Amino acid sequence: MIVTAVVRKPRRRLLQVFIDGEAALEIGRELAVERDVRPGRTFSQGELYALADEQARRGALEAGLRLLAYRPRSERELRDRLVRKGFRRPAIEVTLARLRELGYLNDAEFARFYTETQQTSRPRSQRIVHVELRSRGVAQEVADEAVDGIDDEEAAYRAASRRLASHRGLDYQRFRERLGSFLTRRGFSYDVARRTVDRCWAEINDSPAG
Repeated sequence: MIVTAVVRKPRRRLLQVFIDGEAALEIGRELAVERDVRPGRTFSQGELYALADEQARRGALEAGLRLLAYRPRSERELRDRLVRKGFRRPAIEVTLARLRELGYLNDAEFARFYTETQQTSRPRSQRIVHVELRSRGVAQEVADEAVDGIDDEEAAYRAASRRLASHRGLDYQRFRERLGSFLTRRGFSYDVARRTVDRCWAEINDSPAG
């Protein structure tokens, strides 16, 4: 089997390799140089399969690194994204193993990062954050540890404090209904929501609820 042409793909970093006059596979320039892929070179069918497999592994690794550069992800999230991008399972599993080895993929670190950033930007209950972590494939014990430091009373107060400006001027009944509903949607229990509503009401009115 003879390489008859190697053509650069427009607007892509890949080369299309023609074998015996027909398009056979696409590989990166680095791999082409490493394996001496050029017109006139002969390859066996097994060597072509090996080239395709190596290109798949490299492509999956590059895609994984780009996805992680955008934001941290759990292992399941990254696996699912690579599947959607069309990579096959063998290349994906090699990629995940390599990223774990490099320290770029770590569910415990992801869980801590997710919990901290979510509590800063959009405080929610410990239960809700735990559910969100589990839905992203984080193991039960890892999620447990990540959310252990969430204090629902303080998280509810921080969440509610950001809504107070839009609730000023309301009577207590409407204030309680609106703010209480908001807090329960964030996963806080009825008791936590009630105490937080009363705390906020007292702050903006300098008087107890009633």
